Amino acid sequence: MSYFIGIDVGTGSARAGIFDATGVLKASAKREITLWHEPGDVVEQSSENIWQAIVASVREAMATAAIPADQVAGIGVDATCSLVLIGADDQPVTVSPSGDPDRNIIVWMDHRATDQTRRINATHHPVLAYVGGVISPEMETPKLLWLSENKPDSFAAAKHFFDLSDWLTYRATGSLARSVCTVTCKWTYLAHEKRWDESYFRQIGLGQLADEGFARIGKEVVDPGTPLGQGLTARAAEELGLQPGTPVGAAMIDAHAGGVGSVGARDTSNQPTDAKRQMAYIFGTSACAMTTTVEPRFVPGVWGPYFSAMLPGLWLNEGGQSAAGAAIDHLVKLHPAYPQAVASAKAEGKSLLGYLEARVAALATTPEAIARLAATLQVVPEFLGNRSPNADPEARAVIAGLDMDEDLDSLARLYLAGICGLGYGARQIVDALAKQGAELDTIVVSGGAGQSPLVRQVMADATGLAIAVPESAEPVLLGAAILGAVAAGAFEGTVAAIDEMSRLGSVYRPAGGTTAGIHDAKYRVFLALQDADRQARELVASAL
Repeated sequence: MSYFIGIDVGTGSARAGIFDATGVLKASAKREITLWHEPGDVVEQSSENIWQAIVASVREAMATAAIPADQVAGIGVDATCSLVLIGADDQPVTVSPSGDPDRNIIVWMDHRATDQTRRINATHHPVLAYVGGVISPEMETPKLLWLSENKPDSFAAAKHFFDLSDWLTYRATGSLARSVCTVTCKWTYLAHEKRWDESYFRQIGLGQLADEGFARIGKEVVDPGTPLGQGLTARAAEELGLQPGTPVGAAMIDAHAGGVGSVGARDTSNQPTDAKRQMAYIFGTSACAMTTTVEPRFVPGVWGPYFSAMLPGLWLNEGGQSAAGAAIDHLVKLHPAYPQAVASAKAEGKSLLGYLEARVAALATTPEAIARLAATLQVVPEFLGNRSPNADPEARAVIAGLDMDEDLDSLARLYLAGICGLGYGARQIVDALAKQGAELDTIVVSGGAGQSPLVRQVMADATGLAIAVPESAEPVLLGAAILGAVAAGAFEGTVAAIDEMSRLGSVYRPAGGTTAGIHDAKYRVFLALQDADRQARELVASAL
């Protein structure tokens, strides 16, 4: 029997999962990866540290599954959309103000390039229409411009600039091919025209890359799942404990792999579902919301449209928030009862959020009671800006309705209000897509922060849409493994592989009635508080 390995590199860990041809997870393993935070919104990682975490994860998963290496038919990879610098000798090139050569990755959430982002957006170049009208500091060209202006020696020393997932496939196979997913979504490659726009790079101050024929950012661009090179190199195979030549598929961004592992799956009756009526919502440290359409949809503040970036032949729009699970973590730390809650959770053998959810459950047992519990407490959890649909990296969180209560129940209400706020952020994206003709009826939720029944029901009630949950507990790893299966030739393509390997599990539906009325009112307050934050920033800026 053939097996497929999915490798996923998130913000804080690297994971490996082994799946059979029906999409059943046989084993998985995880290793933490190092993250450096510095003043000035600087967040960095090490490519070598990440590779070693992958090696350890793959070896442990293989040992747990007790599968011979020659039964691994294909490998797929996904990772965060972080920028990697590699020199002529394949050694890391520092991106860090510290000068540490091991710190050669600018992490996706690093916002050091905010000024460069403003200047790029001020050009109003036509390419920006394909990133929702304005580019984000999370994307790669602002980061490249920052490097050229602030670390010119590193910019010059870099033989290759990679998206992290493309570097991983390069490290595994030696292939310089980039995935259409990464370069289209984060580097302004025009996949529908199969070209880079030379005028864009010249206008924003990166003309050198155009002069070089874009050799350092990718001359060969292929579809996700395309087999790369001759498969695993002898060196990579020895490190991973696998067979040389094992097919490796062109990679994806982690959230997009989650989309592959969740949308378009067969339902609980084993019937096909329509990916075009579903929004994949990958709910982790950040949140990514992705929809696919036959025709391009230009939605202000929502990234895209990107051609074939997730599902072949379809256009992708991508929304979400830079801080989702991370925003809730930060929110609850602000409450006076946080230390007491941490101690109580530890005493009960629960995670902090698991403890708070149990507290909510003790206070409210129905969707209506849950909505009433947080009715007068409002949270716009935009601690790290608004990614979409406002595309406002300077937006900040707003909390309204606080009283002087400092007990655990008060903390539980604040946690619940934060979850509601994330739900309204998702609803705002759905509304923006609907205005451009995207018709959605289901949100398929995956990711660690979306595992709880409370979160799923609140999301359903806050958005007014059904919330479906993938049958696989690891849809992101499954999406990566599907890329490996496609690379191995086990299926005719990605859609055929999804049909065989991915299935939906439970579905949570909006309660309606009074519950819907409360959430409708809170959603209007949410939008008003966003406007108030924007106006407040403008007023203060005018006085400075």
